[in-house]
Amino acid sequence: MTQLNPAGPAGTTGGKPARNAGFYLLQAIRILVGLLFIFSGLIKANDPSGLAYKMEEFFELWHMTFFSPYALAFSITIIVFEIVAGVGLLLGYAFRQFSFLLLLLMIFFTFLTGYAIWYEHVNHRELKCGCFGDCIPLTAMQSFMKDIVLLALVIILFLARKHVPALFRRPINTSLMILALFGSLLVQWYALEHLPYVDCLPFKVGNNIWQKMQPPPGSTPDVVEYRYTMKNLKTGETKEMSLEDYTNSNIWQDSLTWKTEGEPREKIIKKGNNTPEIKEFNVSDYDGNDYTETLLKEPGYNFIFFLKDVRKASTRNMDKLRRLFAKCEKNNVGFYLLSANSKEETEKFIRDNKLNIYYFAIDATVCKTAMRSNPGLMLIKAGTVLGKWSYNDYPDGFELNGEKLLIK
Repeated sequence: MTQLNPAGPAGTTGGKPARNAGFYLLQAIRILVGLLFIFSGLIKANDPSGLAYKMEEFFELWHMTFFSPYALAFSITIIVFEIVAGVGLLLGYAFRQFSFLLLLLMIFFTFLTGYAIWYEHVNHRELKCGCFGDCIPLTAMQSFMKDIVLLALVIILFLARKHVPALFRRPINTSLMILALFGSLLVQWYALEHLPYVDCLPFKVGNNIWQKMQPPPGSTPDVVEYRYTMKNLKTGETKEMSLEDYTNSNIWQDSLTWKTEGEPREKIIKKGNNTPEIKEFNVSDYDGNDYTETLLKEPGYNFIFFLKDVRKASTRNMDKLRRLFAKCEKNNVGFYLLSANSKEETEKFIRDNKLNIYYFAIDATVCKTAMRSNPGLMLIKAGTVLGKWSYNDYPDGFELNGEKLLIK
């Protein structure tokens, strides 16, 4: 009588392919890459606007500003794809398709971080890619090295895509993928309608803005050298030289032969560490008079209403804001509007919304860093941030208990 072989054909166990060390290594890579993509997506989902602003910066550098109006949509899409693709890797869902899409995404990210390194080398200006958002800041080189390693792992997954089985049956996997899709959208919607879950920016609650504007104690400035490009008018030869070389040579005396081309180029010889966390936070009226120090060193409580863009600003809950402003007037609590718009646009917004409020000008980049929602409200005392609210969450009021202000 023929005896059944439980091992099945040669090289298999029970009719299934034998699982050797290579198979388990492949699964470990799959899980690692999947978790990294989910983690990266969730970090960005904490603040989708941050990625959108970073994309606008790249669009401007590439002279592709026609894409800028769609930056937030691109940001949301990329974040959703990172999370969903990470879940897809863990589940082994449609692995052939997802491995190909992930390969394209990693090629793009690697190009982006490589460009950031090149830009920093040529222009001597730091350009971060925002790979892990503002909560885990990486230098351009750190981001590039991370992407190189990740690209190598994704290539392995792509080449071995036929050997990755699905974790569950298709209906269960599909249900989990749909849940990941809607979950990633919901997380971002909440962050956009309110404020980031975790504020990783220097204007977060508890920070003192004035102190964050000062260089760190014991820091040293950048050591900078100015390079001049000189052109020989007779031969067409060009040479670049430092200011010291220029003054020590006789070229500057021979104006008939040599001519300076363009502006001197600034080259950082040694990178310093005296850059403050908050730069260019300048509050002024529209005549140019500076009120930054006055506002940030005022010992009392002050509400600051940030208005980034009047064309896109939400007017939701303005009744609540007007009631808060009226209570501030009665209790001698400051209430100021900081606008990144022109004087005419700001005044029209104030009239249309019946605010009757003191207003000042602020840089647009600083405005969107200090307050992610447009508009949004901040409470400070002596420069220290005590609270932040989006247009959906303006406080109902406050109580003054002695010298302490309690938000309702």
